[in-house]
Amino acid sequence: MEKLSFKIENFEGPLDLLLHLIARHRMTLTDVKISLLIDQYLDFIGSVAPGELEPTSEFIEMAARLIYMKSVALLPRQEEAITLERELVGRLIEYQSCRLAAEKLRYMQEGMFFAVREPLEIELFPEYHMQHDKNELCSAFLFFSRRIAEDPAVIAERIEEVIAPPVISVTSKVIFILRNLRKGLIGNAKELFTAASSRSEAVATFLGLLELMSAKRLIVLKSGKIKSIERG
Repeated sequence: MEKLSFKIENFEGPLDLLLHLIARHRMTLTDVKISLLIDQYLDFIGSVAPGELEPTSEFIEMAARLIYMKSVALLPRQEEAITLERELVGRLIEYQSCRLAAEKLRYMQEGMFFAVREPLEIELFPEYHMQHDKNELCSAFLFFSRRIAEDPAVIAERIEEVIAPPVISVTSKVIFILRNLRKGLIGNAKELFTAASSRSEAVATFLGLLELMSAKRLIVLKSGKIKSIERG
């Protein structure tokens, strides 16, 4: 294995180092050799002097995650290993997108003049001056009294459904579209939305499709057929 000779301060974080290793081996984010990536990362961490890692605990944390991924991959059941791999690739895609956006913004602001004023003081009114009918106050009190009398576990479950719906990332849909398109499992854009089980999944699918079209990875014809654009 080729020995790395970089210093820890050359990278802004562990994801930056992983992207460098991917580019070093001419891999793409949709076709990452996880085992090689993990070995290269751990070899780099092992070559760094202990004193250099003290202020950069995120590198050590990522090393622990990768070691766990490598251990899980050795087990007979591969479901967790696949899930961990998808999560890592998703984080790398999001980090790369943010890095490209930051670079574009930096280029756009070069030579611009910025003038910032001091923040205005907001006048606060600590006293409540609204007037309400006593019957409305009584109804509100009785309503909350009944809710308090209910099972706290049931109330917590209802609140959880409202404030914490299942999150479906755009990145996961980007990976899903690319892999299934490569395997020939999808051919028409309508098939993607027909399979969506919720509105949030449909929105994530739509945004993922737009992201791939913007990156010129695929095109959608008027008929709805999806056509992959091969890269040289």
